[in-house]
Amino acid sequence: MRVLARPLPFLSLLGGLLLAIALPATAQSEEVTLVVSQGSESRRLSLEEIERTGLHHVEMHHPEGPEGRFSGVWLDAFLADQGLDEARRVRFIAHDDYTTFLTPAQRDAKAYLLVTRLDGAPLARDYLGPFMLVVPADVEAVRRGSEPMSRWIWAIREVSAL
Repeated sequence: MRVLARPLPFLSLLGGLLLAIALPATAQSEEVTLVVSQGSESRRLSLEEIERTGLHHVEMHHPEGPEGRFSGVWLDAFLADQGLDEARRVRFIAHDDYTTFLTPAQRDAKAYLLVTRLDGAPLARDYLGPFMLVVPADVEAVRRGSEPMSRWIWAIREVSAL
């Protein structure tokens, strides 16, 4: 009778293959969410809930690097859908705690796009995601330096009505 002397390398290889197959599924199943708050109430919205007002697409080169087809929802439609359109100010908070505010007058002056996707895929966290706020009509002016991008924000984790 012949005994297999080294079964462990085969089992290690098999285990590694199973782990490699399982990891992408786990990574893809992580749900992208945005916290929306008003007063003491807050809720998490899924990508599908955010996009239910309808996706709009803009080809552009973001001043901070990404380039391609940016897709998202118009901010005013999103805020109305969430019941936040009457807020005196809307606060956007990034994952690094950078914050910017928009008043109704500022929202009336420009069309802001809440970007949820780049080239059809959800925005990666290491690529200014998971959500960003841009003004598509101002992209060239911002790139030239004739328009500030002080209201643009990326890596948004929370939107709150004040």
